[in-house]
Amino acid sequence: MEDRMRSSHSWLGLPLTTASVLLAIAATAQDDAGQLMFNNACRTCHVVKEGDNRLGPNLYRIIGRLAGSVGSYDYSSALDNADFVWDEETLDRFIADPDQVVPGNNMKPFAGISSKEERAKIIAFLRREAANRKAVGSTL
Repeated sequence: MEDRMRSSHSWLGLPLTTASVLLAIAATAQDDAGQLMFNNACRTCHVVKEGDNRLGPNLYRIIGRLAGSVGSYDYSSALDNADFVWDEETLDRFIADPDQVVPGNNMKPFAGISSKEERAKIIAFLRREAANRKAVGSTL
């Protein structure tokens, strides 16, 4: 009888375990979609690793950062003189149409991404990367 009870109790956690696994898979798919969008649209010029500037400046923890403030990158005068902090709304507008937000920027030939959904995935990826890198850095 005791073995049967133990056996039946082990099945009680199955629906929660299955739901947790499915949620983790969905979250991973969402993460992958954001990274894929970033890779397709941004990675030619940008990375999210601190200090790793390419054709464009690194986007490490860009949300909350003053525009044109990566000290080791030579920005266009337009971004050098920009007086705003990157937030999700500004990033969304910039990714949609860089020239509208910062006229005279050097993001050529990038003309923007019209899909709000694609921009949201990229911004979510940048937010997650910043949180992940901050968490890893805080444990070192």
